[in-house]
Amino acid sequence: MPHPDVSAPASDDADWWRQAVIYQVYPRSFADSDGDGIGDIPGVTSRLHHLADLGVDALWLSPFYPSQLADGGYDVADYRDVDPRLGTLDDFDAMIREADRLGLKVMVDIVPNHSSDQHVWFQEALAAAPGSAARERYVFRDGRGPDGELPPTDWPSSFGGPAWTRVPDGQWYLHLYAPQQPDFNWDHPEVREDFHTTLRFWSDRGVAGFRVDVAHGLAKDLSAPLRDLGEHLSYQPGALPLDGSHPLWDRDAVHEIYRGWRQVFNAYDPPRFAVAEAWVRSARRTAYASADGLGQAFNFDFLYAGLDAAEMREVIGSALADAERAGATSTWVLSNHDVVRHVSRYALPAGSTKHDVEDWLLSDGRTPAPDMATGVRKARAAALLMLALPGSAYVYQGEELGLPEVADLARADLQDPMWVRSGGRVKGRDGCRVPLPWTREGSSFGFGPGGSWLPQPAGWGAYAAEEQRGDKESFLELYRAALRLRRALVTDETLEWACSQERTAQGMLHFTRTGGWHTVSNLGDAPVPLPEGEVLLASGPLSGDALPPWTTVWLRSGEPSEN
Repeated sequence: MPHPDVSAPASDDADWWRQAVIYQVYPRSFADSDGDGIGDIPGVTSRLHHLADLGVDALWLSPFYPSQLADGGYDVADYRDVDPRLGTLDDFDAMIREADRLGLKVMVDIVPNHSSDQHVWFQEALAAAPGSAARERYVFRDGRGPDGELPPTDWPSSFGGPAWTRVPDGQWYLHLYAPQQPDFNWDHPEVREDFHTTLRFWSDRGVAGFRVDVAHGLAKDLSAPLRDLGEHLSYQPGALPLDGSHPLWDRDAVHEIYRGWRQVFNAYDPPRFAVAEAWVRSARRTAYASADGLGQAFNFDFLYAGLDAAEMREVIGSALADAERAGATSTWVLSNHDVVRHVSRYALPAGSTKHDVEDWLLSDGRTPAPDMATGVRKARAAALLMLALPGSAYVYQGEELGLPEVADLARADLQDPMWVRSGGRVKGRDGCRVPLPWTREGSSFGFGPGGSWLPQPAGWGAYAAEEQRGDKESFLELYRAALRLRRALVTDETLEWACSQERTAQGMLHFTRTGGWHTVSNLGDAPVPLPEGEVLLASGPLSGDALPPWTTVWLRSGEPSEN
């Protein structure tokens, strides 16, 4: 049952999501009810009290659909069912009822760019002849070369290798991810209407919103002849052209698709909500978050900012301005199912790039040796900073336990297709998906009555929710206290900076929210003066009138002082 001092859940109004805290559940790694080592929907239901007690407003459920697990469930074979290994539709409905009883809303992942190669439509396409109607729902093309033996274009897969696979009759099909994930042809009206049906199917079952996977990838330039990327081949998602000219990513035509989705969402009371996973430049992100589009878009700049005060201030200011232009609120995220957990990222040397982190994973977490004490301090400071910002905070499962990345998974245990497709150059995302510890002892540390689909490290139980509950110094109690306070303190969506750019350059972030609520972060290596006021919560121990390095504090006072 929820802790007695948890305040009332968010209301059912249409704007519940604007300043919500949303907890991401990766179902296979959350809780296992039947002992097969794979987390499932009944397992999620059995642990919903943990989320209510934590104080979040909603849970976002990563894919739970029938899948061959070629990409951790993001290869969907049936968009309107539950994978039998994870439960049934009756189990899903029971989860919705329990979430509603506990005051939690439920979001689900929707994967519209591609399906599984086991999807009934793709199986029909493989059985049909080239040029048939069945193949038009996907992207089939003849190859180049005298016998069509070369791929139709130079397009690469995001998981490594070419984005084309040849079928026995000689044609090639497009997959911007794994070969088991053929891309839909979103120019086809049946594809568009079928996804409308899927959105209604889950909305009718009580789902409040959707996280849209690869939201920037649906509309492609499929006009003949297909054009090579050529010099654009090296474009990274965050560096796409601003004119929407890339043939594969972030094309203007994608927003027509989402205007159709918005009509579906607005037919419900309250309207359904969606957040775009759109790896695009910030100037283009607002279109995905517009009122006639999905409504909100992930801002990953905050995640990759590296906890540098000046960079953080710029990222925060830019994100808030973009959200205001879109009529939305910004999103804040520190970890998710696709990135190394931030406790470990922050434990690496300052200035480590994404590629440095990937190299660290390849070394099984040994080189460079992480400074975990610093990583913990930084992660706790970042958590209070994030939870004080106006907008929606997304918390990845286990973040509230301070879980580190499991960097030393054996090669034989790796399941992420990135490992194989990259030829062993990218270890992949399994290390952030290791099943959660709920108890200090017992089978799989309380994850389930059997083992776990990814091996849990020795000592994993030290991070368990059972172990941390009631320990005022623990990650869990920090998050619980912060979320209780956040509900009491949050009013409007504004923020005012209370420190100069000069002080920010020295590592200080200080801003106020309406009602005299101050957030002060010292993201530097030396103590700084602590402003006057009532200390509501601190990420670490305070020392007299000084704010120690890598510490965030929430204060309440009359007027902010320049510091």
